[in-house]
Amino acid sequence: MEASKANLINSISLIIIGGWGYFSGSSVTALIPVMFGVVLLLCNNGIKKENKIISHLAVLATIICLLGLFMPLKGALDRGDNLGIVRVSIMTITCVTAVVSFVQSFIKARRKN
Repeated sequence: MEASKANLINSISLIIIGGWGYFSGSSVTALIPVMFGVVLLLCNNGIKKENKIISHLAVLATIICLLGLFMPLKGALDRGDNLGIVRVSIMTITCVTAVVSFVQSFIKARRKN
């Protein structure tokens, strides 16, 4: 998958699912993925234009967000909150997919040079 498309899907899922988690009664910390999603969405145009700095900042933000999703997933598992598990799992999967797409695009760009 193209890195800009994976980033777009990831940012939209972070915004929508994070907002869903917040409005369904979770704490304010459910808005953290929303903030990451907005930042990643703002980076998408630079990623399309293959701007190295923006791409590297976006992958860094994605990795930080991915690491930050482990504790909410652990908490949802401990509580037995099936809906929470699904929400956090979807965000985790889209983050992993975006990171893989970024790495593949970085390798492709490196081979091109």
